[in-house]
Amino acid sequence: MIFYAAFCRIFVVFIFIGLRVYGNASNHYTNTWAVHIPNVEQEKVNEIARRHGMINLGQVGTLEGFYHFKHRAYPKRMRRGTIAHTSKLSREFKVKWVEQQVVKRRVKRDILFRDPLWNIQWYLHNSNNLFVNYDHNVIPVWKTLNITGRGVSVSILDDGIEKDHPDLKANYDPEASYDYNNIDPDPSPRPTFNDENRHGTRCAGEVAAAAGNNHCGIGVAYGAKIG
Repeated sequence: MIFYAAFCRIFVVFIFIGLRVYGNASNHYTNTWAVHIPNVEQEKVNEIARRHGMINLGQVGTLEGFYHFKHRAYPKRMRRGTIAHTSKLSREFKVKWVEQQVVKRRVKRDILFRDPLWNIQWYLHNSNNLFVNYDHNVIPVWKTLNITGRGVSVSILDDGIEKDHPDLKANYDPEASYDYNNIDPDPSPRPTFNDENRHGTRCAGEVAAAAGNNHCGIGVAYGAKIG
């Protein structure tokens, strides 16, 4: 009897510790679960959800066999996860994996470039009071969609590109460049006394001038390669 009582006390302590670990104070849990139930008909998935007092919200995106379950008896946000429901779901024969969803805290970060001309590039960041709402609206694309041109190569068909220019050198792609006038791979513009062959270099900078290198400004697709 004494052994049994001691065992019960130890068991309760372990449960308490488990709940403390599962209920991480830094997290907020939702009343939804991601559940992996592969190769099971939709109605069978719905039945599994109903057995646990949940509803099946449907497949998670394009992930076949992954479903989104919701328990209406719980609030949308909780300080502690409900380990009991997770444990019961995981014991279902058809369930291969289950996880209660956690609220992810998103913090927007301002984009600050060291490039000296960035502050006057109003057409990119809409900060000039004289030209409000006349910018290209690219910052939401950079920040929210994380699209900066990375993985893309752009060829400028013009009078040449200064491939060693300090604001273009890092993004220069020789595979995207060719001199069709002299029939060679060097795109450098032909030097003239009045330096008139610079239009291609300017266009290349507008497209993909490097960002954060403390030189000139930045391109609208500063992560792209240029040729």
